[in-house]
This record gives sequence, structure tokens and C-alpha cells, in this order.
Amino acid sequence: MVVLPVFLQAPWVHLHPISACLFTFALLGSGVALVLFGGDKWSRAGSLLVGVSGSWLGGCLFWGWLRQYPVMHLPVEAIALPLAFVGLETRWRIGSGFYLSCLLGTAFTDLMMLFTGVMHSWPEVVQASLTEAPELLRQTAEQLFRPQPILMLILAAVLIFSIANLMSQRALAHSPSGSTWLVASAALQTTLWVDGLFLLTAFVQPRLSGLI
Repeated sequence: MVVLPVFLQAPWVHLHPISACLFTFALLGSGVALVLFGGDKWSRAGSLLVGVSGSWLGGCLFWGWLRQYPVMHLPVEAIALPLAFVGLETRWRIGSGFYLSCLLGTAFTDLMMLFTGVMHSWPEVVQASLTEAPELLRQTAEQLFRPQPILMLILAAVLIFSIANLMSQRALAHSPSGSTWLVASAALQTTLWVDGLFLLTAFVQPRLSGLI
């Protein structure tokens, strides 16, 4: 669920943003139906799909129409933030926890892009031609392999793992909401692996990164 926006949603939205946005309703409708009619067995999966739909909608709006404005990434991704906070006290708490954790991961990613100077190159990469973009993306990724960016990325990774570990501990200590904390922990850790996979893809096969 965390990997999909990077490697499936971004190119889909780039080619046909309207259909990608409409898919939000498929995710949302499926999630609501599972919670309301699927019984206890499927209610958690349904709640998770509802949370995914919030992340999917924010991603569609950004990647479809605002991709050249990286400063808008986090605000647009936070489109469902108020509903997610309210949902933490309802049957939708697992989906809310997933959405909020993914949003936290996005905040970490964007901050690191800003602090390492990568965000400055983002508009140029996403607006480049299909022949120029792969090489531009590879050159941008190479900027991270300097002492200062590497140190900052390591510190960010340690902080992310520490927060995710605290979430896991709360999952054990709070049985009623334990599943929510567990999902949030997994989503945050997965964000880190996705960022690493994205960086690797930028070197090996930039066209598969989702940005192009």
C-alpha cells in the first residue's frame, strides 16, 4: 500500500490523471463496504483501504496537476488530515493510523529532499523530456552521495526507526488500539524502504522511478 503511490500511481496519474483520481472512489467504496458488510473478519482490511484512499487522492492531485511544485507536495497529501484525526476515535482508526503515518513519512522525505538540495532539482526532472529526464534524475540522486547528505540521511533513518519502534511498543501496551499502532509503525518503516528503493531505481533504471 505504501509502494503503490511511488511506482504505480505516479506514472498512471502522469498519463491519465482523471481516471487515477476516480480510482479513489473504488478504494473508498471497497473499504466502506468491507467495514459495513464484511463483519469482523474484513473490517480491519476495509478500514485500511479507507486510509489508503486518502493517501491515493492526495497523491493524484499532486502528481496529476502540481508535480512541478514540490513545496505543494505535503500540503496536498494532507488533504484528508482533519478526517484522519477524527477517525482515530472511530471504527476507522486503522485507516486513520495508516494515513497519518504515511503523511509523517512524506514529511520526513520532503524535509530530507529540502535539506540535501534535491528538491531544487525536482521541477527540472519532472518537466524534462523523456530522453533527458532519466539522466537528470540520476545526476540528482548522485548529489546525495556526499558526506553531509549521507550523515543527514542516516540521522533521519535512525529517527524514523526510533519513532516506528515506539509505535510498536505502544501496540503491545494498548490492546484496544494496538492494531492501529502496529499498522502505523509498519507504514512508517516501509516509507523508509520505499525511499531507498526509489534511490536505487534512480541509478539502475530511472524510467521506472515513477517520476518520469
